[in-house]
Amino acid sequence: MGPERQKWLRSSARVAAQLFYTLRMRTMQAILVVILLAGASAAQTALNFPPLDQWKTAVLSGNAAQLAPFYSVTPPAQIKTVHGTLDGAADAAFWANVKCKSMELTVVQAATPQPGLQAVLFNADLKTASRTVKVSDQQLWQLQNGVWVIVRSQRDVIKLEQPLTMDDHIYPAGNARDEIRAAEGRATPAHKRILVVFGADWCYDCHVLDKAFQRKDIAAILGRSYEVVHVDVGNSEKNQDLMNEYGVPMKRGIPAIAILDSAGKLLYSQKNGEWERARALGPEDLIALLNKWKPQA
Repeated sequence: MGPERQKWLRSSARVAAQLFYTLRMRTMQAILVVILLAGASAAQTALNFPPLDQWKTAVLSGNAAQLAPFYSVTPPAQIKTVHGTLDGAADAAFWANVKCKSMELTVVQAATPQPGLQAVLFNADLKTASRTVKVSDQQLWQLQNGVWVIVRSQRDVIKLEQPLTMDDHIYPAGNARDEIRAAEGRATPAHKRILVVFGADWCYDCHVLDKAFQRKDIAAILGRSYEVVHVDVGNSEKNQDLMNEYGVPMKRGIPAIAILDSAGKLLYSQKNGEWERARALGPEDLIALLNKWKPQA
């Protein structure tokens, strides 16, 4: 084997190892990137995928045993929630225990990353006898021995309003440092802080957070006390120097937040991925953060 061939193999091995790490550690986020790069619509998607309809019928049955066959056994299904990673049986129990009378399911994104895999992101309104439970779920289905089963899922009970599309262009392609300096120029005479939001237009939770910024109660705090700068991280290759400078680890996910004073000095940074799953947090969480770090009178 010649030197060039050996070099190529070593390079390929590094790329494969990095891909494996990304898929293992950031499975659902990586899937969404694949969906967007594959050209799936960012708007509500018409999905002809009978297993999802059958799963929905099983949810409406309120019977966990009827739901159980929809989850992979080998390998075991992994269901990521704010309470940790659960197995398929626990996810089946969650959906069955809601005891919903009706379920309105809206597919936000769907795509087939490769044959035998179906990725789907949906919002569901579950109407019970006394209330409506709103849930967001990102599911990865796999065809195993002729049967479609869920192998990965990220499920959250929704507290913030969800975007119906991801068509809005939130993260500009310009020089982020220039935008932060411009924000400092506006913040100084107005006695404001600077809220730096790291994210990307492909990121669903980035759109959730931006929609939260438009709520009247949150917009009022932002308008009085903050200059907001959106920083595009692309597919983890843009503005990584800024993320490192502000102590916001990309490996913890996006959206990610840093708060600066009017001179650009770092006051706070999110180090543990607190807003990576913005859809699972409530408006009170964001209001508390903004009030804590706003300029004191």
